[in-house]
Amino acid sequence: METVTPFKEIIDVIKDKGGDSLKYCYQCGLCDSVCPWNRVRQFSMRKVVRQGVFGLTEIEQEEIWRCSTCGTCPSRCPRGVNQIEAGVALRTMGAEYDVYPGHVSTIRNVVASLTSEGNSIGGERAKRGDWAKELQVKPYAEGMEALYFTGCYLSYDPRMRRVAQATATILNKAGVKFGILGDKESCCGESIRKTGNEELFKKLAKENIRNFIDHGVKKVIVSSPHCYHTFKNEYPEFMVNFEVVFISQLIEQLINEGRLEIKGEFAKKVTYHDPCYLGRHNGVYDEPRNVLKKVPGLEFTEMAENREQSLCCGGGGGRIWMETPKEERFADLRLRQAVQAGAEVLATSCPYCITNFTDSSLDLADHEKVEVKDLTEIIAEVI
Repeated sequence: METVTPFKEIIDVIKDKGGDSLKYCYQCGLCDSVCPWNRVRQFSMRKVVRQGVFGLTEIEQEEIWRCSTCGTCPSRCPRGVNQIEAGVALRTMGAEYDVYPGHVSTIRNVVASLTSEGNSIGGERAKRGDWAKELQVKPYAEGMEALYFTGCYLSYDPRMRRVAQATATILNKAGVKFGILGDKESCCGESIRKTGNEELFKKLAKENIRNFIDHGVKKVIVSSPHCYHTFKNEYPEFMVNFEVVFISQLIEQLINEGRLEIKGEFAKKVTYHDPCYLGRHNGVYDEPRNVLKKVPGLEFTEMAENREQSLCCGGGGGRIWMETPKEERFADLRLRQAVQAGAEVLATSCPYCITNFTDSSLDLADHEKVEVKDLTEIIAEVI
């Protein structure tokens, strides 16, 4: 029997990056059984974990990049193994050595854009606030009620800009005194961190923190679960704490306080998709449902897998930037669940989810068409 010498560096990296919980794995295989990848192709998280334990992981292979960090396997692991931290630890080696194999190679372009322009999709920094030009949106000034942190996709992507505009419309209608940072806003850094690029994450985080402090920001409103997660759970690593509110949480609060009145109807059957980083990672389930149920005429229905069981769209962990073959898209499966629920509208609250679901909806037959909307777009129609 041949003895394979462990790659000590990999073992040390995993431990240093917080992935030491891998050693608790007793290979029960539960992670494989709940992983969404195994609905579209064969993939073994258990194998990745086992290789990591012995330092035998090959960073030149795409397997360590498949995890969308959806949080399903660590939430159900009987031994407390954090597969996400361990996987990110392995990816740090790829990032450090610029090893991005196959479909992962697109991350190089993302790194370049984040480094030069502060966003992940190649937009000019000077145009980050252009989405708000025709709206009553002011630059943030100290003393305002809150900063609206728009995020990369809502600042630049033509489809997602409509979500930013709907959000601003709602905030203005409710009389919320808010502002934006415009070209001083940088990517929150959450997703690039999940690809293992810790250095770039820290650079982006420090830029945002410096601008928050310089402008006297105390409360931050966000539209992306990824921004929400990193501001709430990761920025405190830099010894700062800002009040972070997700837009659906704020909308419910504004309605309950009487600051936002729903006047119109939305007479459609609507289902809601729980984004991984809003639901499983941060436990925000009730607020978006409560908001939708307050809309007159709206018939709410649940998909087969909802709340803690929600099926990932496939965009987390930096995979929103990677090429995914059509037959391997989780979003196609999720959209099929919306059709089976009889929904006319699939509502959610995440730019990655909306992007993936919109792409998948193009393949639906005419009689199966489901409209993909952000929750704020629905509310903006009825106030």
